[in-house]
Amino acid sequence: MIHVFSYKDKNYIYDSGSGSLHECDKDTAEFVKWKYENGEKVNLTQSKIEEIERDLNSLKEQGLFLREEIKAYPIKSNELKALCIHICHDCNLRCRYCFADEGAYHSAREFMSEQTAKKAIDFLLANSGNRKVLEVDFFGGEPLMCLQTIKNVVAYARARAEEQGKKFLFTTTTNALLLDDDAIDFFNREMENVVLSLDGRKEVHDAIRKTRNGKGSFDLVVENIKKFVRSRGDKNYYVRGTFTAKNLDFSKDVIFLAENGFDSLSVEPVVTDIDDLAIKPEHIPAIVGEYENLCDKYLEKHKKGEGFNFFHFNIDLEGGVCLQKKVSACGAGNEYLSVVPNGDLYPCHQFAGDKDFLMGNVYDGVIDPVIREKFASSCLFTRKDCDGCFAKFICSGGCAANNYHFEGDINTPYKVTCEMMKKRIECGMHVLAKKKELEGK
Repeated sequence: MIHVFSYKDKNYIYDSGSGSLHECDKDTAEFVKWKYENGEKVNLTQSKIEEIERDLNSLKEQGLFLREEIKAYPIKSNELKALCIHICHDCNLRCRYCFADEGAYHSAREFMSEQTAKKAIDFLLANSGNRKVLEVDFFGGEPLMCLQTIKNVVAYARARAEEQGKKFLFTTTTNALLLDDDAIDFFNREMENVVLSLDGRKEVHDAIRKTRNGKGSFDLVVENIKKFVRSRGDKNYYVRGTFTAKNLDFSKDVIFLAENGFDSLSVEPVVTDIDDLAIKPEHIPAIVGEYENLCDKYLEKHKKGEGFNFFHFNIDLEGGVCLQKKVSACGAGNEYLSVVPNGDLYPCHQFAGDKDFLMGNVYDGVIDPVIREKFASSCLFTRKDCDGCFAKFICSGGCAANNYHFEGDINTPYKVTCEMMKKRIECGMHVLAKKKELEGK
């Protein structure tokens, strides 16, 4: 499939079969759009058309244009590779947009016992087959409310893994309210990655991310996060924000975070049905414009030597993930599961508490084969709406949970997310091309 797009004065052709991106002049872009995308008829001289076709044929001979897309269904393993451990279903904040019902997941506020958390580790090891590297994400609620339990479970997991010749990689997500020196030291020693929630500008953050007494939390967390990032060295972290219908000018939040010393960032669209916060189809034009605005600012920073990593602009078209990964989606419900405080298992954290997706429990070791097969068989090629989309090998058909909650089926892509994703990918491709240009490649 061919996708032709422009960004300001730049014109690009993306060939999804080969994963190749080509910068071209306006005449070539319009010709390719007319010939391969049913665009408007072009008014070019015969000599110009012949010149363009020679260039396109040369690319085709190199396998970089009109390359046939390979349709290989993924070979999915029954070996479990990762668990999201909901170490507590409670939180010290009351964020309005929280998909987890402000930490409670539409159930009782409770902490996972150390016994259940260790049983979850045993369950992962027992079901991991020949996998040598296993992943555990401590999630909530707010995990730092259970720091000592996490410490004990990490030590237990390290010892069990050593016995079996395996290795654990740990991550956690925190609102940073309890991120003190003790937690920072532990995270820097034990956590492969740490995700820190901060929405951006103080007024944006405080409008949504409030404490239990209804006050904004920005001033309580921002210095904790800065201190942690300064201590982190070259280890992985990222500061993750959320934008809603109330701050569609989110590029200002990204730049605010970058200018406050955070160089690994993600700002995501909210996932909610709260009417005044939800992203709706009518917001898409403004969001598309805002991604372009952010792209320009991002490249300006890069030119000045003030570059930072923005997750959604990271597009790898050279030796990126293999085809199997590109078409298999995220692994939820099959290679990756979520464990809630009582030990119940769900496909991922966004299905937690939904009894229609209850897959078993770490104590009885049962995984519902019907639900698991539903997720195991789901891939890019079962998401039929993706067939004609240029972005399909990059986004893999979107988030199963979002698809289900907004469209009623894990295999039906959530259309609002699709539109945002396509624009982010175009911006990411432009960033890739401009960086190569700046580096003289």
